[in-house]
Amino acid sequence: MITGGARDPALAWRQVVEPCERRRIPWAAVFGNHDDEGSLSRQELMRVQRSMEWCLSEPGPPEVSGVGNYVLPLFSATEEDRPAALLYFLDSNSYAETTIGGYGWFRRDQIAWYVGESLRWQQQVCRRLPALAFFHIPLPEYNEVWDEHPCYGYKFEAICCPKINTGLFAAFHEMGDVIGTFVAHDHINDFCGELHGIWLCYGRASGIGTYGKEGFPRGARVIRLHEGERRFETWLRLDGGEKVAQQPLHEPAGRVLSETYP
Repeated sequence: MITGGARDPALAWRQVVEPCERRRIPWAAVFGNHDDEGSLSRQELMRVQRSMEWCLSEPGPPEVSGVGNYVLPLFSATEEDRPAALLYFLDSNSYAETTIGGYGWFRRDQIAWYVGESLRWQQQVCRRLPALAFFHIPLPEYNEVWDEHPCYGYKFEAICCPKINTGLFAAFHEMGDVIGTFVAHDHINDFCGELHGIWLCYGRASGIGTYGKEGFPRGARVIRLHEGERRFETWLRLDGGEKVAQQPLHEPAGRVLSETYP
């Protein structure tokens, strides 16, 4: 949605979220790898976000790598002040800072932060809340789920994940709260697939100022959580209003379909 090379990155952010602000819809965001390639740093862009009335984004702990590692609780629709689910937001960083090149990876202090937050919430509410996690750059496990498990949707380009796997997916699996992850980055991928009980999903490219594919319209992924259950539904809403509730099945050779689309 945002590229740092914009003439005025702060104005670009305000333009992107203006529909939410005008409709008084709370919103939150994570950074991609291009946001701070212009005149404003991630810290400065976070201040721009937080200057807007309906923004829920948080900078996160200053001692943790990245900007924008935070968790937002979703409260019960029927019981006031009772947390029902969690939304984790993490900064997937930008580019590798070593000679191996490629994209950035989650630092170990970010993973430790997630584990600590997961434990804190489990202790606070005396149960494991279902959770979703949002970040920009896909984990290496996105390759595994596409290559070895049934998936729904399209993969029109390589999965541009980091070359180093620092174990965030393992932490999600061990803590047992995250039931789905949602990424962007690869503009013409939009598939979802389940790996070891966690759905790994792409969104759908929404920004019009970047590359795409003929016949692959812009859109957005919509998610509906079910209170009291460890499941969610998800579908696409395309530019022009079309709802895509069921995406085509990609099934690796030799596999038998057993998973159900969320």
